[in-house]
Amino acid sequence: MNIYVGNLSWQMTDEDLRNLFEQHGTVASAKIVKDKVSGRSKGFGFVEMEDDGEAQQAITSLYDSEVMGRKIIVNESQPKQQGGGGGGFKKRSFGGGGGGGGYKKGGYNRGGHDRDY
Repeated sequence: MNIYVGNLSWQMTDEDLRNLFEQHGTVASAKIVKDKVSGRSKGFGFVEMEDDGEAQQAITSLYDSEVMGRKIIVNESQPKQQGGGGGGFKKRSFGGGGGGGGYKKGGYNRGGHDRDY
């Protein structure tokens, strides 16, 4: 089972996270997500545990517990939604663009005469 762990202390390491969960069972992996540019923790991570029963027990035991001065959030990780999205903002068309100050585009045929060319 893949477990999401949020509200982590900025000082927490992958090893600290692994040690925390190993008290409840076998940990396959423990990784804190870091900013690509600065390398600083983003304050959340993921722990993978092989046994679902141990994972569920870890979630129950650790949820809302204080670790390194912060109350952590622990729950089963939800799979990434497939296809599109990218942060929830989608490119949309907001009409025809307007004519700038209420003037008609083009400037021809202002006299009301319709001509076929």
